[in-house]
Amino acid sequence: MNDSSHVPADGAFDSDVDWMRQAIELSRESLYLTTPNPRVACLIVRDGKLLASGVTQEAGGAHAEVMALKQAAERGFSVQGTTLYVTLEPCSHYGRTPPCVDALIEARPRRVVIAMADPNPLVSGRGIAKLRAAGIEVSGPICVDEALEINPGFVARMTRGTPWVWLKTAASLDGRTALSNGESQWITGPAARADGHHWRARSCVVLTGAGTVLADDPLLNVREVSTPRQPVRAVIDTGLQIPEKARLFDGSPVWVFTASEDPVKAQRLADRNVQVIKMPLDNDRVHLPSVMRWLGEHDINEVHVEAGSVLSGALLQAGCVDQLLAYVAPTLLGAGRPIAELPVLKSLEQGLRFEFHDAVGVGADIRLLARRHQAWRELLAAVSAPSVFE
Repeated sequence: MNDSSHVPADGAFDSDVDWMRQAIELSRESLYLTTPNPRVACLIVRDGKLLASGVTQEAGGAHAEVMALKQAAERGFSVQGTTLYVTLEPCSHYGRTPPCVDALIEARPRRVVIAMADPNPLVSGRGIAKLRAAGIEVSGPICVDEALEINPGFVARMTRGTPWVWLKTAASLDGRTALSNGESQWITGPAARADGHHWRARSCVVLTGAGTVLADDPLLNVREVSTPRQPVRAVIDTGLQIPEKARLFDGSPVWVFTASEDPVKAQRLADRNVQVIKMPLDNDRVHLPSVMRWLGEHDINEVHVEAGSVLSGALLQAGCVDQLLAYVAPTLLGAGRPIAELPVLKSLEQGLRFEFHDAVGVGADIRLLARRHQAWRELLAAVSAPSVFE
C-alpha cells in the first residue's frame, strides 16, 4: 500500500514540501474509505529516507499515525529522533480510537510536520500543544491548500455545520445537458462517466431530485470504480411522489427529503431501508439549507449532486453549492436543456460567481472544477490560523 510506489527513485526527498506532498498523495488512498473521519496520511523519515508510512483506515480503525508506527515496528525501525509528516494535526481526544498524539509522544520523534490544523473543536491546536509540551518540535502549516483538497467536507462540517457540496454536470460547449426532447445519453464520453463515478465514490451522499428519478429511474450508485463502500443515495422529493418501484430502492440506505405527510407510504419505504425525512417548505419546495444542516448533523462530509436543471438551479440560488464539477463535451447542441434553471438577471454583477481551480482532459472531454472563492477561503483560514501553530 505504501512502499516503493510512493517514494522517489533514490528513496529520498530534499525538503519538507516534497515530503508533505508525498504524504498528501498517499492520503488519496483513503478517499473512499474513512468517512465520516478525515483522510490522513503519515510518513516517518530519518536522514532523508522513508522508514514507514500509513493511512487512516475505516471509521473505528487505526489512524494514519498508528498505522505508520505499526509499520515501523514491523520493519524493526525505532521512531525516536525521526521526522513525521502528517497531513492533519494528530488527534488529542478519545473518539472511536485513543489519541494519536499520545502514541507519537511515546514513540519520541524529534519533529512532527503538519499540513493543516484539525478544525474539530475537540482537537484544534491541542494536539500541537501537547506535542510541544512533550519536547517535540512542531512545524506547519505546510502545503495547506493541497491538503485541504483531500478533506474539504470534513473541514466544512466541523467549521460551519454543513457538508461540502459539489454539483456535477455533463454538458455541451453551449451549456446543454440534454436535447429539448430530454435525450441526454450520452453527451460526454465513457472516460468522463468513469471519472464521475470516482467523485461519487469519494462522496458521503449522492443527491438528486424527484424529477430525475421519475424521468430516468437511475441507480445513482458507484459502478465504474472499485470502492469498499457505497455512498448513501438521497432524493429531494417535496410531494413524496417517487414510485416505490424506483430502482434506487434496492435495499441499500436511501434518504428521501420531503415536505409531505404520508405515513403509510413512509412505512412501506422504511421496510425497504428508505428513511423519509420531513423538511420545512420554502416557496412550495423543500427548504434546501435545512437539508444541508440535517446532513451535517448526521456526519455527512461531502455531497455529490447529480440532478436536473430545476434542482440544480434551486441549490445554486440557495447558496448550497460550494463547487462545480463540470464535464464539457466538444459538441454544440443548440436548443436544449440548461445546466440550471436560474432567474433572468438584469446585470452581470448578479451572476453566481465561481473560481476555476482545475482543468484537465478526460478522454475526449474536459473536466472543469470551480468553487466559491469565499467558501474556500473560510476553510483555509480555519486550518491554517497562525494562533494554532504559534
